Amino acid sequence: MQWIYTEHHVPYRRQLDASPPREAKLFRNNKSQAVRIPADFELPGERVLIHREGSRLIIEPVPGKRLSAVLAELEPLPPEDGFPDVGSTLLSAPDIDL
Repeated sequence: MQWIYTEHHVPYRRQLDASPPREAKLFRNNKSQAVRIPADFELPGERVLIHREGSRLIIEPVPGKRLSAVLAELEPLPPEDGFPDVGSTLLSAPDIDL
């Protein structure tokens, strides 16, 4: 990380692979304040996590669900949708001489 000074003389710390800050437009959306995010800052998905760190407002993509969380949300199959009994339809195995 390194310290950078912007044209507004506000220092910020950024990772070397991070892009420099840009101004974005704020506007009202009903009773909420919204920010118009420039295209090159576009985030994936339709929802974000938002939190404050001091005077900063941090907006991050919502991380995808882990497979274990998705599977835990599934309803179990009812017994009639279980595996069929196939024992009577199996062919007999040939005798093998060792």
